[in-house]
Amino acid sequence: MKNVHFIGIGGVGMSATALLLKDSGVRVTGSDEEVYPPISDILQKEGLQWMEPYAPENIPSDADTIVIGKNAKLTAEHNEEVREATRRGVTILSFPEVLAKLSEGHTNVVIAGSYGKSSVAALLAHCLESAGRNPSYFIGASPTTPSRSARLKDSKELFILEGDEYPSSNTDQRSKFLHYHPQHLIITPLAHDHFNIFPTVEKYLGPFKELVKLLPPDGVLLVCEDGELSPGFLESLGREAITYGLRSGMWRGADIHWGDITTFTLVNEDTPVITLETALLGEHNIENIVGVAAFLLSQKLLSPEDLQKGIASFKSLRRRLDKKSDKTSVNIYEGFGSSYEKAVSAIAAMKLHFKERLVVIFEPHTINWRRRETLTQYDDVFSGAEKVLLLKPAGKEFEVPLEEIAEHARMSVPDVQICVSAKDCLEKLQLNADDVVLLLSSGNFDGLIPHLLSVAEMAFPQ
Repeated sequence: MKNVHFIGIGGVGMSATALLLKDSGVRVTGSDEEVYPPISDILQKEGLQWMEPYAPENIPSDADTIVIGKNAKLTAEHNEEVREATRRGVTILSFPEVLAKLSEGHTNVVIAGSYGKSSVAALLAHCLESAGRNPSYFIGASPTTPSRSARLKDSKELFILEGDEYPSSNTDQRSKFLHYHPQHLIITPLAHDHFNIFPTVEKYLGPFKELVKLLPPDGVLLVCEDGELSPGFLESLGREAITYGLRSGMWRGADIHWGDITTFTLVNEDTPVITLETALLGEHNIENIVGVAAFLLSQKLLSPEDLQKGIASFKSLRRRLDKKSDKTSVNIYEGFGSSYEKAVSAIAAMKLHFKERLVVIFEPHTINWRRRETLTQYDDVFSGAEKVLLLKPAGKEFEVPLEEIAEHARMSVPDVQICVSAKDCLEKLQLNADDVVLLLSSGNFDGLIPHLLSVAEMAFPQ
């Protein structure tokens, strides 16, 4: 691979893979229908140019490899740039296939699970880097620490790979992580997700069981006990695992003192190991820290003191409960609302740390939030909030009317309002000086965030 073109470069996994290829000396070009922050900011910072919209002429004449994203529209039937890629007869790969090639010769640590895997991957990479190690890594989110979502280093070091159970491409239904050849495996909490792809629990857990089978006999298997499906999964493996969790497992957190800086004791088999502190919010992040600590300390990759320094200096990933502004008294945070479990844990974290009125702005961007089959998840997903604004995502189709979704949400939060645009959302928000606002989506909120910050900073300056 010398000249690689990415069709769908605006995806978080696609953009991170593009960075790795750039690190390896490959010339990278790309295209997409729409690229928005934080990915657009990352691509610009790294000097990776892209073209909008999709068009056959976007593909350079000397492209020897074309990487095509998983977006449902990226098929020859629906996309003329994909048709052109197929016509040329050059090598076509998915980004998991590229990652498999780039990670050859490394000791691969694959991070899989239903939620928490981006934070665990970023925490692991940051702790190693802060202690002077040089891991390669691929993180399926936009981190603050480390400073990039992906980096390619010497093959003698670890390669940390966030692994997704979602299909690899529109022509390859294998889960992405089955390409990654794990030498070690960390599995975060498991809960039934991607119902449109995995309609039953058995089908959902199937790829994870295949992944465990790829692990060599001397490889480390570290599994969180806390997920809804995790205990049964552990019992089905027929293989020993190191377990971790917030309150259960071989490794866990104890004596938690919540605050702007939260402290807790890391415990291994009832023996206190070290006191850790973090600015991250919520129980789920303590759980993530315990998992990272369990891997690094059990494998003697870091000393407890180096771990302590790394955890204390780690900052939240973008869209993983990161604070959006320090210039207003209104506490505004953005979480990743792609699934029920992620939304619930984000709201629980906000209520744990803040006692003021919580307003949730929710955009049902992922397909699972727009299906009738999952409608009852709205009955309690926003529990704890005082007000919910449902922002209709542009160009998305719903199996149920948004008003019906709102009626279900009102079972736990009486004040639920529908917004058809960012402007409509701002008008219905009616901010107070001490409000706490949580933004939840995997989309771009119709460009709402910069306008919201401007309004809050002007009306309620810090």
